Amino acid sequence: MATFPPYPTHPSGPNGPGGPGGSVGGVRRSAHWWRRKWVRYGALITLLALSGLVILALVREQTGTEGFLVGLGLAVLPVPLLIAAFRWLDRVEPGPWRNLLFSFAWGACAAALIAIVANSFATKWIATATADPSSADTLGATVIAPVVEETAKAAAVLLIFLFRRRDFTGIVDGVVIAGVTATGFAFTENVLYLGTAFGTDQLSGDSGLASVTAATFFVRVIMSPFAHPLFTVLTGIGFGIAALSADRHHVRRVLLPLSGLLLAMGMHALWNGSSTFGEFGFFAVYAAFMVPAFGLLTWLVIWTRQRELRTVRDELPAYTAAGWLTPPEPYVLGNMKGRRVAREYAGLQFGQDAARAVAEYEAYATSLAFLRHRGRRGRANPDFVVRERELLFELWRRREIARPSLAYAAQATAPMPVYGNGNGNVHGYEYGQGYDQGHGHGYGYAPAYGYGPGSSPGPAAPYPSYNPYNPYQT
Repeated sequence: MATFPPYPTHPSGPNGPGGPGGSVGGVRRSAHWWRRKWVRYGALITLLALSGLVILALVREQTGTEGFLVGLGLAVLPVPLLIAAFRWLDRVEPGPWRNLLFSFAWGACAAALIAIVANSFATKWIATATADPSSADTLGATVIAPVVEETAKAAAVLLIFLFRRRDFTGIVDGVVIAGVTATGFAFTENVLYLGTAFGTDQLSGDSGLASVTAATFFVRVIMSPFAHPLFTVLTGIGFGIAALSADRHHVRRVLLPLSGLLLAMGMHALWNGSSTFGEFGFFAVYAAFMVPAFGLLTWLVIWTRQRELRTVRDELPAYTAAGWLTPPEPYVLGNMKGRRVAREYAGLQFGQDAARAVAEYEAYATSLAFLRHRGRRGRANPDFVVRERELLFELWRRREIARPSLAYAAQATAPMPVYGNGNGNVHGYEYGQGYDQGHGHGYGYAPAYGYGPGSSPGPAAPYPSYNPYNPYQT
């Protein structure tokens, strides 16, 4: 039988009892030096920096300085567009920039270095063993390269899945992380291929549209900038579906990412082997497989994004009834136009710091909706209650700026007339009064934890000391 202690009092700060950097039982915990955050971050940055320097030296050695600069200038062109596309997909619950920076750096430096070294070694070994360099190149491109490159890129997705679990909550997160990693990898690979093509043109004297550089640019940057992201996104989808599974489903959480990785390797191998299918093999594979697959995955990701918005609209009303959110907020937070209008209004009325606060409010509210959705479906982690309290506290801290902005957005974007009371509130509800006052609902519109100005930190209602969505807890 679960017990129900009073609501917690307002925390004294971010390092309060039991919080990050805090203490338990009055004794401050001291982590081993290798577990400290700055040590892990330092080791990771050092690894990526060294990989970047080595890959820079290898590419420059193969292309020459002039070829490297030309390849760099041409390869960078599709990168902003691809990053912007993945950020657009991630607007419902935007992940932290540090995850995207790590993903891109891993793809461009660590994964590219692993691929170059492993592919070269494997191809030379096969050529020596078979005494057939031509067959070794074909086998290396169609078998070795897909396995090595997709595994190297998948490592970034795995690391974020394991060590940034709170930021990895579903399919869209897997798609974004995998896509940004592959974008970084493709960037480095394009520098190498375009730089090498430029060196070939320098030797042959070709220039203009008839040059090898122009042909390489057309195939890799114009026709198929999405090729590497498309392959690795399959791995990301596998990890994303695994993230939606409960922790107790161990087999599913292993098999789904592996299945996505195998699909990525298969599509990559088909793409690399298209040149062996005859004169028009490349165009046949491009039209029959790549374009339909790109369209299907694009539809899947956009549909998933709309489903996430619907989840926000469905889950947040429970917190409106408890007094944490105002009545129009679930609609605005589940509508991309409403969220944008709220940020713009805050920026115009109160400044850019206010706009950032509203954006943070929207992100925390979305995370709260997803957390509750997972809990209702029996997929909550053991720290459900702690995480819910953290998110609610972050919302409460930003309410003074976010609520007027969201109320304005509700009036500007509501599909039906929304009546205000002249004080920035909609539906005629006063902050601090009963929700739907006079209509028989009787829900208190005060913060459930007793936070806020003028409130005493006392219990407003029982707060469970256990995870109410854990099916194994009674």
